[in-house]
Amino acid sequence: MVRFISIIGVLLLILSAATVSMAAPTIRIGGLFAVSGPASFLGDPEKNTLEMLVKDINSKGGVNGSRIELVVYDTQGDATKAVQLATKLIKSDKVVAIVGPSTTGETLAVVPLAEKEQIPLISCAAGIKITDPVRKWVFKTPANDHVAGEKIYNFASRLKQKNIALLTVSDSYGASGREQLKALATKKGFAIVADEVYSPKDTDMTAQLTKIRGVKPDAIICWGTNPGPAVITRNMKQLGMKTPLYQSHGVASKKFIELAGADAAEGVLLPAGKLAVYELLGKNDPQVKVLTEYDKMYKKSFGVEASTFGGYAYDGFYLILGAIKKGGSTPEQIRTGIEQTRKMVGISGIFNMSPSDHNGLDLSAFEMVRVKKGDWKLAY
Repeated sequence: MVRFISIIGVLLLILSAATVSMAAPTIRIGGLFAVSGPASFLGDPEKNTLEMLVKDINSKGGVNGSRIELVVYDTQGDATKAVQLATKLIKSDKVVAIVGPSTTGETLAVVPLAEKEQIPLISCAAGIKITDPVRKWVFKTPANDHVAGEKIYNFASRLKQKNIALLTVSDSYGASGREQLKALATKKGFAIVADEVYSPKDTDMTAQLTKIRGVKPDAIICWGTNPGPAVITRNMKQLGMKTPLYQSHGVASKKFIELAGADAAEGVLLPAGKLAVYELLGKNDPQVKVLTEYDKMYKKSFGVEASTFGGYAYDGFYLILGAIKKGGSTPEQIRTGIEQTRKMVGISGIFNMSPSDHNGLDLSAFEMVRVKKGDWKLAY
């Protein structure tokens, strides 16, 4: 009898081991974010969002029976470090896809590696050169900078602002925005009357603004990410300049208002993702439900409101998740699934990917907003 019980015990152990071996394998996803450094206002909410979503999906049983394992590294906003850490994710950690990096410069540095190693890269940066020309393995979730530029020009046209001054940062994001703004100006009948540039490390732009003031533009478009745009906003206040100021979507968070100061930022206009003003949108807007749930979830997890930048990581994760649900979890299956994404309601907009469009967003991704009494308000 004892021997029989022992045999039964052994059989149960064998069956248990077989069950474990037959369980779906873990799916490992990588994250590359500027969690620290000057671009931490981008990378920190992106990291938080991705970790929050992975925890949530695993608590519900994972995807297709598999748990998601997340490996995140801090690039500190450095392109060289981003490439080194992307290599580690691919070679050592064996991830099937990567969300990030946070900035255009880092992303462009990592793109050749993603293409060579054939790993889907879903960037959280906006520069159009990330996905134009289309690369097989590279996608991005923020709307292209030319879409943001067109949104600004359409608004300026309604206000009959035709003579435009540009003030752009001399990094990859600023260079891409400057190129798109100049091309769009020619196409849409605007005149660029000043074209000034500043360095990411500059702490005073009064010299450039003084030159701009001399040509008396109808409006100024500043293109950069914090802290530069906040400095420019404060400098304009100090100079007593009343010229309408447009910022890019690169500062579409409360951090910009905090850095610039509510008084200086009053009246600043920019194209922002709908998360910034979702409570002001009509209930029929297809994104409102997703935006509301994300904001509530983020507030519960971290005690602060969600940001547009964290939303970029949200969209990247759900593009991967949707691809896995549809086709499988190999890098090729994920890549194909992302490219076939249609009508995915996300934080940044409604995504319609295709072999010729690895961003999938249009003008509907943005609302024109204005700073009013320290908060975002719809500009229309």
